Amino acid sequence: VKPVRRRPRGAVASSYDQWARRTLAADTDLAAEYTREILERSDTPEELLLGLRRIAEAQGMTKVAEAAGLSRESLYRSLSAAGNPRLSTLVAVLRVAGLKLSVRPAA
Repeated sequence: VKPVRRRPRGAVASSYDQWARRTLAADTDLAAEYTREILERSDTPEELLLGLRRIAEAQGMTKVAEAAGLSRESLYRSLSAAGNPRLSTLVAVLRVAGLKLSVRPAA
């Protein structure tokens, strides 16, 4: 049995969102796989928007907003659960992450 590694006293725990942002920013292949899974498995538009928001946050919301021609606040609203982003916004999020939108036949 492998011993459990504990955080040193005073160390701050990292949330899943923080971990996801760091990891997705560092690995384009993982970001592509993450996005592919979101597109294939999302049951609701809200799930898709949350995933795209994580991708945008990993790249930096200001940078993505500028690429999309939006304010940072507008980008946050667009990628919220109640958002309704334009296709150009979605394409900009993916482009800044080094990804592109593609379509393939349903299996």
